[in-house]
Parts: sequence; structure tokens; C-alpha cells
Amino acid sequence: MSSFKVVVTGPFNSGKTEFIKCISDIPVVSTEKRVTTEDKGIKSETTVAMDYGRVTLNDNTLYLYGTPGQTRFDFMWEILSGEMDGFIVLVDSTDPPSFSDAGDLIELFSSYVDVPYLVVANKTDLAGTAKLTDIRRGTRTSAEITVMPCVATEKSSVRQVLLQMIALLK
Repeated sequence: MSSFKVVVTGPFNSGKTEFIKCISDIPVVSTEKRVTTEDKGIKSETTVAMDYGRVTLNDNTLYLYGTPGQTRFDFMWEILSGEMDGFIVLVDSTDPPSFSDAGDLIELFSSYVDVPYLVVANKTDLAGTAKLTDIRRGTRTSAEITVMPCVATEKSSVRQVLLQMIALLK
């Protein structure tokens, strides 16, 4: 049995909290608070410190740490990345302006520790989703990095992403 620390990051409203809640075997520790900035029209709550969940897949335990998406809470990013084994960057595939923000997060998290990562296009079940090639281009992701689709509200979809992460970690 192996265990891994995986950080789930991404821009504001990319689906990090939902991703972890959907798959966690334990009740998720969440630090959601009411949005008080101009983003309150997008959603009512946002993560201010972290989300924490745990899941076991094929005898591998993943400790999932979700980061805040708003840059005003960016002090948590480096703290949460300590001792991470890999990270997942969630991208809202319906929000092309956020793709470059996701690319910035890839560069930042890659600078903390040299670990494997995935770029995950969330919300692919919605109308107006970008193609994976457009997400790769928008996030400035090289060809050797996996960019894959996901629906963070569907357990089977989140499971596929995490199985891909396990494959990278082994």
C-alpha cells in the first residue's frame, strides 16, 4: 500500500472543492467562507485556506489538499505544496480567460517542487467548453504533460483523473 500527498489547485471557480468532495472517503475538511469581493456574483462561497479529503484507490491512499483559488489567499499555496508528491491543476473549460491564470499556477507550483502533475479540464459536460488543445495552448502546457477532461461532480470522472495521477506517481 502506498500513500501520496496530492495538491489540487486552479483558478477561482475551477471546481477544486467539488472535485475533492465528490471522491473523498471521509467528510471533507473545508474552509469555505462567504464571498465578499466582486466575485460574489459568480458563487456564494470560496475556499480561504484549504480543503482536505482522503481517498483509497487500488491500495493507494491519496491525501487531497485543495488550495484557495483567489490570489488574496496565495500565502496558502506554498504552505500546502510542502512535501507534495504531485499536483493537479483544474481548469474551468468554459472560462478561456482563466487559462493563462492556470498556466501561471503550473509555473508557480512547478517551482516549489519538481513533481508530476496533470492539467484537468473541468466542466466538460457544459455547453461552450474549450477543446483540450485550446486548454493546452492557453495554459502553456508542453506536449509531454497530460491534459484530460473531467466533470468534478461525477465520481467516476474524478476517479479516472486520480488513477492517472497514481500512474504518474508510481
